[in-house]
Amino acid sequence: MTVYLLDDSLVFPNPSHAEKTGLLAVGGDLRVERLLLAYKHGIFPWYSEDDPIMWFSPDPRLIIFFENLYISSKLKKIIRSNIFEVRFDTSFKEVVAQCAKSDRSGQDGTWITDDMIEAYINLYNEGYAHSVETFHEGELVGGLYGVSLGGVFFGESMFFKMSNASKIALYYLVEKLRQWNFDFIDSQVPNEHMKALGGKEVERAVFLNLLESSLEKQTKLGNWGT
Repeated sequence: MTVYLLDDSLVFPNPSHAEKTGLLAVGGDLRVERLLLAYKHGIFPWYSEDDPIMWFSPDPRLIIFFENLYISSKLKKIIRSNIFEVRFDTSFKEVVAQCAKSDRSGQDGTWITDDMIEAYINLYNEGYAHSVETFHEGELVGGLYGVSLGGVFFGESMFFKMSNASKIALYYLVEKLRQWNFDFIDSQVPNEHMKALGGKEVERAVFLNLLESSLEKQTKLGNWGT
């Protein structure tokens, strides 16, 4: 397969042209308009500090249908205990920064580079990116962030400094998305952690069809905490 080199034009190749690794294109930029176009076509940026911007569309894709979310009896008990407070869109920058610091097994450094942080803060300021934050006794101890378009939440990363804190954030995110009639969460690259929480692998073509249908819904812009 050919890896496409992007220029300043706001255009992406067909995701079906991606390599087996999911790599589709390199180059371009991280401006809001390009990121939104990428997400609408099932493409996302993923690269390390010393690499050029790389764009991926993996096959298979991991998604979470809300009815498949796995909540253990232990986690249900923790949720009922109300020892955590969950907020939306009050600490976006802090959540992204904590995700960037989190250790990732088998990875050197982080893919959440300074340029990526700036790009997603721009998406947040435009009302497209959102964070879910788990607090314990006033301290941020876990959370996640991602991008919302139509009826899809594209999960980017999560972190925890206290056991189960990121799972709590995911649980409350799913509850909110259910209320708003979202369709699913895109977890992007298949991984065992998200599979254990109910993620399901689907072929890229299936994902793109689901995405196209979900994008017909109106995007819920703005701060989700108000």
